[in-house]
Amino acid sequence: MIAHIPRPSRTAAPTSAGPEGPEPDPELDKALWRAWQAIDPPETFRVEIVEGLIEMWRVGRPFTHALTANRLRSGLAAHLAGGPYAPYMAMYVVGGYQAWAPDVLLAPDDLTGHAARGELGIRASSVPLVAEVVAPGPQDVARDRVRKRRAYARAGIPVYVIVDDYDGHGTVSVLTGPVPDEARYASEVRAPYGTAVAVPEGPARGFVIGEQVTGPARVP
Repeated sequence: MIAHIPRPSRTAAPTSAGPEGPEPDPELDKALWRAWQAIDPPETFRVEIVEGLIEMWRVGRPFTHALTANRLRSGLAAHLAGGPYAPYMAMYVVGGYQAWAPDVLLAPDDLTGHAARGELGIRASSVPLVAEVVAPGPQDVARDRVRKRRAYARAGIPVYVIVDDYDGHGTVSVLTGPVPDEARYASEVRAPYGTAVAVPEGPARGFVIGEQVTGPARVP
């Protein structure tokens, strides 16, 4: 279930918004932030602010979504073992007055000094990689493929990984080179399940996302 508190558009119709997404409204962003802080969701839910929408969703559904996210976290933990970074789940990333709950994120193993305002999450500037496992449903798909892509780029997060069961027979995309002013990533590597994709930069450089994360390639 997703609860929306929409951002009023400054344009004549929603379709007139450019590829960079809705125009920022600082006063509305602050109001949404206050509303988000007041929400006390059940333990199995997460609440995010993404491009002027407050959204609530259930953690760990469907089963395959949770399984893939955990495989990704486990693989990153092994890759990063002994280093200064670690993978996390169920942690909010805060950029400005936006708050996101990626399926997996990388952050310093020692989080001292990296908390966002009010210790409600970790600062986006301390996060070198976020990953989303796309959930079913048109709103979920649009959030991870489009809206979060823009939000993470706008926040300057260096690497965004998308594991997408619903793109053809499954794809993995690794986006790098955020351009914050344009809310986009400059580079993207996109490959079908069964083709290994390596993270090209940052603490997870060289980590390969393949069948150990996605499961076997799907036959068309």
